Amino acid sequence: MSALPPGIEGLRWDWQGHDLMLLGDRALWDPAQRLLLVADLHLGKAETFQAHGIPLPSDGDRTTLNALIALSHALQPSELIVLGDLFHSRLGLTPELRQTLAALPELLGCPLCWIEGNHDRRIHLEGLRSQPSHGRGPLWLSHEPQPPQQRPPQAAAGLGVCGHLHPVVRLGDRTDRLRLPCFAFAEELATLILPSFGALTGGHPARDRWRTWVVADGSVLPWRPRTPSGRR
Repeated sequence: MSALPPGIEGLRWDWQGHDLMLLGDRALWDPAQRLLLVADLHLGKAETFQAHGIPLPSDGDRTTLNALIALSHALQPSELIVLGDLFHSRLGLTPELRQTLAALPELLGCPLCWIEGNHDRRIHLEGLRSQPSHGRGPLWLSHEPQPPQQRPPQAAAGLGVCGHLHPVVRLGDRTDRLRLPCFAFAEELATLILPSFGALTGGHPARDRWRTWVVADGSVLPWRPRTPSGRR
């Protein structure tokens, strides 16, 4: 496997002979196919909340998109794939955001593939159409987890890669607790679940039986699963 560019940290993970890199930028890099995968940007979330009278700051989209553009420039993928929830809702799809998205492939320096998520339904953009779940090499790409029995027969033996669940790991005790985004491998689903990429997204605890890798300060660290007693 080729080394990552300077400034990009990641952890190698082998899936049945197919090398993948879990990146500290909360993204997945497939060097053999030169695919960069992210999930759950939730663009326009602040504007959606503002429309309901909740004063969230509007700089979240800029932070998210700048990070995505910088990562794409560093890795130079053949394609960027967003695994659903590119947007938070139609309320947040402002004219300014539409203009930015129209220019996004050029800003990224590569084609953009957007798989439809549950927040993206019935959102239409000129020049950018959402795609259904589909396979890329040994990977089955979807927004929500799709176990092998829900995939086409030719994709049943592949690795599912999805978002949707915003997995996090909780550290500490009841009085001093920290939540960190994580990658999670659900063996029973044959699926790797990516952390959310968006700056304004929350998270849900990964299940104890899942294998997890914590993202902390731009690094990816293996996290020990719980023992049957609940201790780590």
